[in-house]
Amino acid sequence: MRQLSGTDATFLAIETPTTTGHVGGLSIIDPSTATEPLTLERLTALFAERLPLIPVLHRRLHTVPLGLDQPYWVDDPDFDIEFHLRELALPAPGDDRQLGEQVARLHARPLDRARPLWEAYLISGLAGGRMALYTKVHHAAVDGVGGAELMTQLFDLSPDGRELPSTPAEAPVEPPGTATMLWRGVTSVAGNPVRTVRLLGGLLRSVPSAASLAAPAVRQVFGAGERDGGVFGIAGSAPPTPFNRPITPHRRFAFRTLGLTEFKEIKNAFGVTINDVFVAVSAGAIRRWLIDHDALPNAPLTALMPISLKVKSDGKSPADGGVSGNQVSAMIAQVPTHLGDPGERISMASEATKAAKARHAVLPEGLVDDVTGFFAPALAARAARVAFGMGLISRTRPFNVVMSNVPGSSVPVYLGGAKLVAMYPLSVIGDGLGLNVTVLSYHGGVHFGLLACRELIPDLDVMAEYLLTELAELLELARARSQSNAALSTE
Repeated sequence: MRQLSGTDATFLAIETPTTTGHVGGLSIIDPSTATEPLTLERLTALFAERLPLIPVLHRRLHTVPLGLDQPYWVDDPDFDIEFHLRELALPAPGDDRQLGEQVARLHARPLDRARPLWEAYLISGLAGGRMALYTKVHHAAVDGVGGAELMTQLFDLSPDGRELPSTPAEAPVEPPGTATMLWRGVTSVAGNPVRTVRLLGGLLRSVPSAASLAAPAVRQVFGAGERDGGVFGIAGSAPPTPFNRPITPHRRFAFRTLGLTEFKEIKNAFGVTINDVFVAVSAGAIRRWLIDHDALPNAPLTALMPISLKVKSDGKSPADGGVSGNQVSAMIAQVPTHLGDPGERISMASEATKAAKARHAVLPEGLVDDVTGFFAPALAARAARVAFGMGLISRTRPFNVVMSNVPGSSVPVYLGGAKLVAMYPLSVIGDGLGLNVTVLSYHGGVHFGLLACRELIPDLDVMAEYLLTELAELLELARARSQSNAALSTE
């Protein structure tokens, strides 16, 4: 039995009739490498044999009475794997547009909290004989990196599979009774004074340092801003866009694959990071879409960028392999959509992420969990409902977009012998944050997954296509820059 952290429980609290708290992945697979057809029965058997490696798949929520403390994950005594695994087929021609539309509909549906919080769909009928596997797991159970780690337990490095470690079957542990859980909740509430001292101490230590580090860095990048009465780039200064409004329950999903080789070529030419290239390409695509809709702000957009804390400072991973729970923080960075020149955009993206990292570096480790776990879940859930009901996020606009970069395998992997061709991530959107751009790198590809509110960005596929245009422009500029530098070095 494992208790949810404050961060884990936050993703339960944010759920409303229009906002879901799960993350997902769309895996495109080539069944021609498998020795036998990949059917729902085979997929079910594969999941079943690997359940001991992924405990989160057979655990459900167990709440504390009166919402006095965070819920627990407990073994589901009535676990039914066939409920979680399903199949569907696309009608001809089975193209990417149809696949994106179907996955968007599946991703819009909330998960059943009375069961383990995950589902998987085997999708056939794709053009070229391909198949797809769409999976979704609640963000309360895994973060983005944890989701990628979960997939490594399902996929193998060889089409022949692998020998699984022998794990003796364990009898489900009976969850504690109501009286025991109530006592645990009361004990947790009694510990609030201690948590208060720790929380205030962390905040007091971090705020002065954050201000002193952030202000010079942001001024260097953007100059001192008068708007909103302070330095440009602080939360709350995001300009208005069409996707920073209240959302509906409906979704759009678009996906594209860009070449990692091209990303590295641009990175080397400009002396930046792969993540900087991701930000610059995304900024250019969003800029083009905003221009199409006569909605481009004069100021840069503000992005919320999740950061994984899965790897400890000593270089070791957590004991669970990084699958369970959320070990994340986030930084706030400017997205240079206001700049027309792609070279200026990538330089500004690099400086902006450096400034954001400087602000984030001074925050004490664990502060996010301390803050999110401070209030009782019942109170936190009520506060979240009030905030969403009043539209506070869409009114205050602390951010414009969520942008995330998740590392994946650099070598090919296989599902039941079928080769994984690409994996596209799907994340979370909410009121005031109607656009999410997440990438996952895998085997030479940078796989973009764009998720948006259907009514706010009905033509999301156009924005996704602009990613290819932006990459081509940056690549041309990078090659010209490299040739110029090479010519100068020979003189």
